Parts: sequence; structure tokens; C-alpha cells
Amino acid sequence: MKKFFSTVSTGIVTSLLIITNLSSEAQTRKDLIANYLTCLPAVPVSKATQKYRMTAVYINRDLYGNFTGKVKITGEYTRCLSADTCSWNNVIISSSNKYDDVFPDGIRQNYIEDFRYVPSAKMLNTDAFSGFPPNTESVLARNLIWDMKAIEDFAWNYRDSLKLNRIFHIPGADSEFEMGNIGTYAHSDIQLCWTGISEVKGRLCTLIEFRAIDNRIEMSLDAINTKGTEQYWGTVWVSLKEMTIEHAEMYGGTIQEIEVKGMENKFLAKTIRELWVDKLD
Repeated sequence: MKKFFSTVSTGIVTSLLIITNLSSEAQTRKDLIANYLTCLPAVPVSKATQKYRMTAVYINRDLYGNFTGKVKITGEYTRCLSADTCSWNNVIISSSNKYDDVFPDGIRQNYIEDFRYVPSAKMLNTDAFSGFPPNTESVLARNLIWDMKAIEDFAWNYRDSLKLNRIFHIPGADSEFEMGNIGTYAHSDIQLCWTGISEVKGRLCTLIEFRAIDNRIEMSLDAINTKGTEQYWGTVWVSLKEMTIEHAEMYGGTIQEIEVKGMENKFLAKTIRELWVDKLD
């Protein structure tokens, strides 16, 4: 009888422990949702200077998937929020005509070395890149600037409008704008979605996904004219504590009709782009 009572008592104690643990776990989950998944924290972005390395790889193919070449561009980006300025250094472009080859050392783009500016819509003005040469390499360098500006906008400018797992359409995004003096770009729609919480190097981060599909692009350079469509999507990891960008990834692709001056016929080409932004601690 004592043995039976002991067994029953043990079972009751075990059950109580399980119930207590489950209750504690449920409370922890409830607190987690209340603290992190109800709304994004209304804290200011850290004014400390942030440094990043952006890497973008462009893979070129024809419409049948045949590889025609690849290009990589890397650059170091410094953002000083206290002074609302930013700069680029060590921008290097390398290319290869073989898919499996490692990229060579590449060529430093001196025209963008220590290039400083205030990040704003003025970086689309004709005179914003007056010192840049009118060639395809400088377009890749400009893309570093425009892509980083877009990533910062997605990370910071719409926090009050984002709800967990609900798509947010950026108002007024469906318009055409001039890209400096090289062409035009027109979004059809830009969507953001706050999808949860993750971590980067021990820092809790909110995940903000973005996507823009069926965008029209047209460019005119000294030797090349292009016209086509682009789509891009990606994710930004933003620190919950300081609102700093901890990491970002972007993927995209274009299909364009290309006219090379001196060539008799136009041709169609597809370019896939993969881009990473890594914070330099």
C-alpha cells in the first residue's frame, strides 16, 4: 500500500511538474510574442558609424540558358548617421568568361574612391555622378549606391506600417524616374513584409522581406542601348536594439534587348544578380 501511494504521489508530482513547465513555456511564448512579434520597436537608429562590404555577382546568359560571362563588383560602404553622410572605398570590378573559374583580382574603380554624398533622392540627379565615366562599369558602381539606399529605405522608412506576415505596398512606388543621365526605371509595385525574428552574430534581428516584380528599365550609354524588364527580391536583417542593418541579401534578374553600336543586329540577354551586404565589425 505504501508502495502504491508512493507511485501515485510520484505520478502526481510528475504531472504537476509537466503542467508547470507547460504553463511556464506557454507564458514564455506569450511574452515572446508580446515583446517581439506584436510591433516593431520604436527605437531610434544608432548614430554610431557603420561599415559594410557589398558584393554583387552578375551572371549573363542568352535566352536558352547558355552562359556568356560573369562580373563581380565589391565595395566598402561607410554610413555616418550622425552627420547624415556616407562614402565608398575599395570598389573593385572583376570578370570572367568561364562559369567555373574563380574571379581574378579585378580592377579598382578610382572614380568612386572616397566618393562622399548625402543619401537622398538627389542621387538620381544628372549631376550626382558627374565624375563617373559613361560606361557599363560605372553603371555597376552606381548600382552599389542605389541598392544600398534601397536596402536602408526598406529597413528604416516603413517600420510604423509593417505588421507581422502582412504584405505592405509602398505608396507611390508605381512611377517612373530618371537614373542620373543613363536612362529610366519604372516600378510596378514594391512590397515589404515583416516575417519574424532571427539573429546575426548574437544580435536579435527583425526580418524584413522585399520584392518588386515586372519593373521596366531602359538605358543609353556611349556604346550600348538597352531596354527590358527587371525583378528583384531579398531580405534585410535589422537589429531590434539599435535598428542597424546587420546583413542583407538581394536577388534579381533582367531580360533585355541590347543594341551595341557598330553591330548590325540587336540581341536578347538575361542577367541574374546575387548581392550580399555584410557588416564589418
